[in-house]
Amino acid sequence: MRRLIVEADGGSRGNPGPAAYGALVRDADTGEVLREIAEYLGTATNNVAEYRGLIAGLRAAREVDPDAKVEVRMDSRLVVEQVTGRWKVNNPGLRPLVAEAREIYPVPDQVTFTWVPREANREADRLVNQALDEAAAAVAERPATPAQAPAAEVTPAQAPAVVDEAEVEPAPAVGWGRATDSPTTLVLLRHGETALSAQKRFSGSGSDPELSERGRWQAEQVAARLGRRGAVQVIVSSPLRRCLQTAAICQRLLPGVEVEVEPGFREADFGAWDGYTFAEVQQRWPRELKAWLASSAVAPPGGESFAAVSRRVQAARDAVLSRHAGKTVLVVSHVTPIKTLIRLALEAPTKALYRMELDPAGLSVIQWYPDGNASVRVFNDTAHLWPG
Repeated sequence: MRRLIVEADGGSRGNPGPAAYGALVRDADTGEVLREIAEYLGTATNNVAEYRGLIAGLRAAREVDPDAKVEVRMDSRLVVEQVTGRWKVNNPGLRPLVAEAREIYPVPDQVTFTWVPREANREADRLVNQALDEAAAAVAERPATPAQAPAAEVTPAQAPAVVDEAEVEPAPAVGWGRATDSPTTLVLLRHGETALSAQKRFSGSGSDPELSERGRWQAEQVAARLGRRGAVQVIVSSPLRRCLQTAAICQRLLPGVEVEVEPGFREADFGAWDGYTFAEVQQRWPRELKAWLASSAVAPPGGESFAAVSRRVQAARDAVLSRHAGKTVLVVSHVTPIKTLIRLALEAPTKALYRMELDPAGLSVIQWYPDGNASVRVFNDTAHLWPG
């Protein structure tokens, strides 16, 4: 039987901060590198980046030879011990990543995991820093806009990736033992209505419509409601215009509350389907639509799969929970990211996305506790839009 070696790593400059992963697949007998992968993730934690490296490496090995025996070598003791089940997974953002990694090779004993010192994982580390350096250079060359993080947030290329202190000791078991601790509350707000949403048309990250007149009114109503409660401490918005406009209206009625932009909370990219109704897509792309509805791994033509959306939404959520632990955060986003956050909180399958309805300016609330548990408190509340 063929033997493969996966070397994987991930890093974050800031933790959370600009993050990337790197992985490579070697032939165990010859040492030949058969595949290299590296990707910039945006803002994420060190641990999330490491898990992304593991997942990418395992998928690459499976593409090379799905029947091969695989040895994974990583310098993250946390990842090695958690994925093998020897340590408990305390961070709520890591549990779906552990499950995703395990599902790639469901056959017992086909994959083994080995912790190696950092100096033995130099090639994967090189790929991580290469992706981070390229991203930093791209940001430095790009003109700043209000919807972009300033280039200064990306640390210099020579800055080392941060290693989490959590890696040196086992994580405590998940349970309700700390459910009385202060949770981080995510108030999830779908943006107000646009011309496309009013006509029930696909409107993804490839389209950037403004709020309609009714959409601005909806945003004002929800902002007034949030202002009366006064609990929101920070606003995190998708970079798309309809969300930024909604967030700006909310900010006016929430004095002193800052707006942060999180690219991971942008809408799914529906590719060629953008601007079409469901019926029109069904008529023009019947086979593609059927495949998309059947599998979260399938993307619309030229678009993004729900599996890919889930990965970036998880990373964005992790970053927000880390930056604003114990706070109440207003997240202004879109249908797919909000449904995904709710699905993850409930640990529901992907098909649950098709069984939720979110209205423009609808509010949902999730509380995340320090022990890793989540509580969905509100779903699609639109009482602020009711007459009277």
